[in-house]
Amino acid sequence: MRLALVRHGQTDWNLNGLMQGRTDIPLNDTGRAQAEAAAALLDRADWDVVVSSTLGRARETAEILARGIGLPVAGAYDDLVEQDFGAAEGTLVAEIDVRWPGRAFPRKELDEHVGPRGVRALERIAAEHAGARVLAVAHGTLIRHVLAELSGHDARHYPRLDNLAISEVRRADAAWQVLTVGGAPFAEVREGLDAASDLVRLAG
Repeated sequence: MRLALVRHGQTDWNLNGLMQGRTDIPLNDTGRAQAEAAAALLDRADWDVVVSSTLGRARETAEILARGIGLPVAGAYDDLVEQDFGAAEGTLVAEIDVRWPGRAFPRKELDEHVGPRGVRALERIAAEHAGARVLAVAHGTLIRHVLAELSGHDARHYPRLDNLAISEVRRADAAWQVLTVGGAPFAEVREGLDAASDLVRLAG
């Protein structure tokens, strides 16, 4: 199975540098235009269905992509929603580390829970759309945690993903493999991930 994790389009909170998380902020006009532009670059022959997280910005992005490519929207999954950042949601990202050193936000979903939750979503999608080629619209932090869970790296070392960035994974022989990260081949990205991991080990 081939699956592409797609970050949703821009929202006003993205534009203004606010921590978003589970807060259900809609796409802005730029976000809608980003989704339309992405759809124009995708080939309908490469994909079968579009799914998304249950948050509105992801659902609308999925609808725009599906309409532009001519594919059905085939479901929304709670386990694809963004990490819950608790008290930090709505706060300027630039102020986060000052207000909460170590990013220990009150009521935050634990980092170690995010990747496994996202992988559960992938497994459910694989079961419900067996053999299909799926575009799954989700969220930046969630996607990084999922990729890290699959590759065995630290999500903090994964690069930030732009709106509508596409990261592809593949399921074969009951295992998931990361193919691309934000459009870059995983082999290229892995060099930086491994170097970051080595630095952490040396510092320890």
